[in-house]
Amino acid sequence: MTIYVDGSCQDNQNVTSKTPAGWGAVIVTGDNQRGNGTGAVETEISGLVITDPETNGFLGAEVGSNNTAELSAIAHALRWVLVEAGQSKIIIRGDSQYALEIAQNNWRAKANKQLAQRVQSLWDEVSSLRQLSGEWVRAHRGHRWNERADHLAFRAMQGEQPLPLEFWKPGKR
Repeated sequence: MTIYVDGSCQDNQNVTSKTPAGWGAVIVTGDNQRGNGTGAVETEISGLVITDPETNGFLGAEVGSNNTAELSAIAHALRWVLVEAGQSKIIIRGDSQYALEIAQNNWRAKANKQLAQRVQSLWDEVSSLRQLSGEWVRAHRGHRWNERADHLAFRAMQGEQPLPLEFWKPGKR
């Protein structure tokens, strides 16, 4: 099972807790990982980055930014795995090397440390139960499932529903 994750932020400069940011994840079975979109979509999940500690779904993000959206996408994907994925081998593919390295505890976060720790804890929990790896993919290179995750994140950030898969064209936000 391969999970493609992405984040989106309206304006990734001078971000605050009020800056809109969204995350998206596409769960695919049978993907050959070459970018041509083989495999079948098991499900898609997406949402807004929650920055209010009093709001349900808060994971520790202090601001809405591309980085917090990328980390939130990984966190929500891992939470989905814990509930829905059975014992499948999991590959999480994303276009943010930063988020993947933070999630795998290879790099230390300088900001949004609570969110980073939450993602690392989820990564450790999932990897204790099944084989888990992270892989970086180039952004905006026409990779069907990475582009779909981008679409989900962008639409979530905009407060809009994603286009149904059958009507969506890769590269269209």
